[in-house]
Amino acid sequence: MTVTVHGLVSPGFESVAASFERAFDGQPTMGAALAVRHRGVSVVDLWAGTTDAAASIPWRDDTLSVVFSCTKGLMSLLAARLVQEGRLSYDAPVVEYWPEFAAAGKSAVRVRELLAHRAGLSAPRIPLTPSELLAWDTVTGRLAAQAPLWEPGAGYAYHAITHGWLIGEVVRRVTGMSVGAAFQDLVARPLGADAWIGLPPSEHGRVATMLVGDSLAELTRVQAAARTAGVVDWSEQAMTLGGALPPELVGPEAGFNRTEVQAAEIPGAGGIASARALAAIWSASFRETDGVRLLDVPTIAAATTVQSSGPPVWEVPGPWPAWGMGFQLDSEARHYLSSSSFGHDGAGGQVAFADPRQDIGFAFLTNQMEGVGDVRASAIIDALHESLTGTVR
Repeated sequence: MTVTVHGLVSPGFESVAASFERAFDGQPTMGAALAVRHRGVSVVDLWAGTTDAAASIPWRDDTLSVVFSCTKGLMSLLAARLVQEGRLSYDAPVVEYWPEFAAAGKSAVRVRELLAHRAGLSAPRIPLTPSELLAWDTVTGRLAAQAPLWEPGAGYAYHAITHGWLIGEVVRRVTGMSVGAAFQDLVARPLGADAWIGLPPSEHGRVATMLVGDSLAELTRVQAAARTAGVVDWSEQAMTLGGALPPELVGPEAGFNRTEVQAAEIPGAGGIASARALAAIWSASFRETDGVRLLDVPTIAAATTVQSSGPPVWEVPGPWPAWGMGFQLDSEARHYLSSSSFGHDGAGGQVAFADPRQDIGFAFLTNQMEGVGDVRASAIIDALHESLTGTVR
């Protein structure tokens, strides 16, 4: 079956559009969108496929999608904006903003360590229930009281979901607003961007259903078979929160497909946006886009200095990602366009980032979630690299 791709492509970016179309090969139920801003201008704005498991509802130009860990990039952008405004310091102890966080030996943990996955709170010691997942004060209270899983600052491990609540509570204390409101006030609303952390009820009908692809289902099976009974796998606990979320994060009526989860503010993984909105946000992160610029050059330099890379505290096979102040940076694990790129990818194939050197804001979103071996976004980024530089990598 040949997919029909809708939208616009500027001259010189035809190979990017061709790579987007190839991403649908062998994926009859897939829906996706791709948006690229170059020099602040939209040069690629494409969508195709369907939004539901029955493959009966077409993906439209205004379709929204759960962006999973791309949300961490948005939260890192929000934190950087607060640093730029002098309202937050990366080097300040967290307790300066959140006094309760001092419990269980955490008084010396700094904001930079929360952002860089070095706080020792990658998973809850006490499993969360699905209802507790939606209760902000319950989750942040538990994290504030919890003893670290390792000595904070001594190493890193991916805070897959807790990252958002940790930096989110700091944002809430600094701004006096919920993270969703602060994100709207400082980032999304000035750009008129369809992006939320906590989706309004009026927008639920636009959200694509997230589907588990074959490679992600197989990965989940392999990981389940490898577990040792009675031994806590903290990497898995970081993803599932001990039971609040299914291992693959979605299901027909589970995880991030639940309307109540989409409505909740879960800033480690629960952002919902269009690709068009994310491309505009990332373009505006470093240059004026639609009349808005979010960060200046010194702020970007500080926020994108490597804080965590190499092997984590848990035994996870490489290659490994690299992080700045919450921003995922170019690495062997996630190639962007250049060493100046910063942003974040998300479960199942989502990717959104900025590249000041190439003057790019980029977003690829899909509801067909895949696991190991998924090269859809990487192939599109490689095509974009060739379009911009004339070189193949």
